[in-house]
Amino acid sequence: MTGPTATDRAALLPGTPLADAVVRLIRPVESPSVFNHSIRSYLFARMAAARLALVAGRDYDDDLLFAACAMHDLGVAPRSSDGPRGQRFEVEGADRAAEFLIGRGVPPADADQVWLAIALHTSPGIAERRGALCVLVREGVALDFGGPLGTDHVDAVDDEQADVIHTAYPRLDMVRSLVDAIVAHAARNPGCAPRYAVPGELLREREAFGRTRLEHACRTSRWGN
Repeated sequence: MTGPTATDRAALLPGTPLADAVVRLIRPVESPSVFNHSIRSYLFARMAAARLALVAGRDYDDDLLFAACAMHDLGVAPRSSDGPRGQRFEVEGADRAAEFLIGRGVPPADADQVWLAIALHTSPGIAERRGALCVLVREGVALDFGGPLGTDHVDAVDDEQADVIHTAYPRLDMVRSLVDAIVAHAARNPGCAPRYAVPGELLREREAFGRTRLEHACRTSRWGN
């Protein structure tokens, strides 16, 4: 039995010029594990949208949802020019995503929606009050963690749907890989690791205990890693 082809994987994505450009941006700079997580977050966000009765084209723009989900961890990816800017990874990723979108001709107001969704994706209780795009990015990311980030919609994904997504975009020890990347970014500059923010706490837990509480929790999550 062979795995999914590139055509099979592409069929799950929007296939628009903007979405294709986003994939070309993130694929070379993110690890395969983080890249797959970013894409799965979009696919899970679409399922959360259906559960919440949010309709593409009416309640949210699907291109912007894909852009925000796909680029939500861009802040941990290496930069091609001036290196880390001394900001937590969520904010650096939001800045880079907005710059990219504006450079592609996306209206500033739309780029700002994506900025908010990325910057707030680790902020429960805030993201949910900043519009549909923020809600769906937060839910998509949380669903890909299988429960430990807090979501009311884990059961929005049945086993058959999950198998299709995980076959097309395997997990590849995602939690450890992503925490590694966040911790590495946080360790570069004190401004990247503020106290009581996600990157700062992950860095301090790794330094103190060798494994974070998030990694422990994900071992018993729905997806197991």
